[in-house]
Amino acid sequence: MREKEENKRKILDLMAKSDGPITNEYVQQMLGFSEASVTRYFDELEKKGRVRQVGKTGHAVYYEKT
Repeated sequence: MREKEENKRKILDLMAKSDGPITNEYVQQMLGFSEASVTRYFDELEKKGRVRQVGKTGHAVYYEKT
């Protein structure tokens, strides 16, 4: 559980350093997380109101901090 929270914090930190929105693929490349993990972390962050998903599916999806 602690590692999961730390990984979500890393994603939020990465977003804070980015000039704009970021994608699932970008997080995978920068932090070395699996696609499934990044998707799960973004879902949890979205439910908590920390990020907002823009787009529905595929490569057009990106995330913004709220």
